[in-house]
Amino acid sequence: MSLVSTVSLNKEDSMETLKCIETRRSIRKYLNKPIEHELIEKLVSEAQNAPTWKNSQTTRFTAVTDRTVLNEICSALPSFNSAVVGQCPLLIAVSAVTKRSGFERDGTPTTILGEAYTYFDCGATVQTFCLAANDFGVGTVILGIFEPAKIRTLLDIPESEDLVVLVACGYTETEAPAPQRRPLYDVLRII
Repeated sequence: MSLVSTVSLNKEDSMETLKCIETRRSIRKYLNKPIEHELIEKLVSEAQNAPTWKNSQTTRFTAVTDRTVLNEICSALPSFNSAVVGQCPLLIAVSAVTKRSGFERDGTPTTILGEAYTYFDCGATVQTFCLAANDFGVGTVILGIFEPAKIRTLLDIPESEDLVVLVACGYTETEAPAPQRRPLYDVLRII
């Protein structure tokens, strides 16, 4: 039996959807407090609810809580990302199965995006993970600059998957300020 089904999570403490979206921030400083394995399972389980191409569900999560492994990963990061991972209690390496999303089962591309659709699906899944984490009081930051070959080897990620991003996670006491957003009509066209 999965631990997810046995975790008692109080929904009365849950945020409303829009508040969760509006309060999600990129958090880079964490408390020295581990994230429970049941909560990790719950966050990934919620992330699986993200829409994907033909329900392909190609995103994969490798959860790293071992401090020795986290320190080894730091050597595959630039200093600004290493500073974050060096003190986070949980790092999620997000990979995606290739040649599936955006393709028919026989391998022919279905969309003009082809393989790029994999990363669209992965992004939606990662955003869902980050929103679920925020809902449970866990801060996250998505890291896109790293040495993929080195991390792939450290975490034994299969060659059939592309390592897409890393997500540093942890509990935090501080609230990050909201970054300024572009004016609405810089990003919206209504025809």
